[in-house]
Amino acid sequence: MAFNILVCAKQVPDTNVIKINPKTGTLIRDGVPSILNNDDANALEEALKIKDEFGDVIVTVVSMGPPQAQDMLRECLAMGADEGILISDRAVGGSDTQATSNALVATIKKAEKEMGKAFDLVFAGRQAIDGDTAQVGPQIAEKLDLPQVTYVEKCNLNAEMNELTVKRNLEDGYEIIKVKTPCMLTAIKELNTPRYMSIGGIFSAEDKPMYIWSAADVEVDLATVGLEASPTNVFRSFTPAPKGKGEMIEGDSAKEVVGKLLVGLKAKHII
Repeated sequence: MAFNILVCAKQVPDTNVIKINPKTGTLIRDGVPSILNNDDANALEEALKIKDEFGDVIVTVVSMGPPQAQDMLRECLAMGADEGILISDRAVGGSDTQATSNALVATIKKAEKEMGKAFDLVFAGRQAIDGDTAQVGPQIAEKLDLPQVTYVEKCNLNAEMNELTVKRNLEDGYEIIKVKTPCMLTAIKELNTPRYMSIGGIFSAEDKPMYIWSAADVEVDLATVGLEASPTNVFRSFTPAPKGKGEMIEGDSAKEVVGKLLVGLKAKHII
């Protein structure tokens, strides 16, 4: 029986070129290219590495977003994933992390029911670059009653494919954790280097299954998704004011540099 891996992915605006409207405080999305979220690319790569190592593995990518998110899913298929699922419906528009996880959990349950399989491993990126909340992955795990390990920078699946040894990144070190499957892991950039799409992969992606489902298709409770069901809202987005020009302090010795620094701080009444 095949080992089934689910990867949660999001199409996000490229933050390298994104701008904020200074009057409204909202993101200017017109003309901004959309990309596969960075941490999600690491999650997908790790799933594909497991597929490369063990062979009998099916990698499914699930996303929520507008119809054009299909392009991102096709890229995932071109990288090596086997099938894509997109929940796209105005009813789920404006969802915060809580409402988004509700929609994705309903989609995952629908997929398991329709495809007649249970996912042995669920991957997600640590966080999306357009929100930086790091909440959706853990919320999905909680609602699916799965053990979870976040901030994964290394993982190894045993030969029996029923246990993972995971290195979890911490601010002041790391943890080594063993976790049984099924489980949820959230990936950080240190986990791997995502592969590029291949020419063959691009052509074969068009023949791989892509499922586009509505809120009604996944039978999600509409009272739990969308803007009205979101307990959090973005009050304002803004570009931080630029900092003042820095000053380099030079001297022939460390003592001289420190002396100049103290004089400068006293002059500004900082000390």
